[in-house]
Amino acid sequence: MVIGLGIDIIEIERIKKSVEKYGERFLSKIYTKNEIEYCLSKSNKYQHLAARFAAKEAIFKALMSGWQKGVSWQDMEIINETSGMPKANLSDKVKTFLSNDKELKISMSHSNNYVTCVAIIYQKK
Repeated sequence: MVIGLGIDIIEIERIKKSVEKYGERFLSKIYTKNEIEYCLSKSNKYQHLAARFAAKEAIFKALMSGWQKGVSWQDMEIINETSGMPKANLSDKVKTFLSNDKELKISMSHSNNYVTCVAIIYQKK
């Protein structure tokens, strides 16, 4: 059973402009230290930053469908599994909501100009 569903799309250029305008202040508000290090090490760093931004927005939307307690940007960290699939590492606050009977899955996609992500929270059978 689906508990929450979220989707987000963002222009890569929008993230680039935010980084150029606000620098470290923007980066440290939205991303974890590990996410910043990972993304900035890539040649297409803005695409990676945008993907993580879209993933977090989609997760926020999925969580708000079933839970409206102050989740912050830092309560989730988007990583890649060894297979390359994206995964969200979640804070204890979010894990408590998901407990053992709920699971969160995300999927991301991108083009030259846009990144999109969908997040789904579902009840395990």
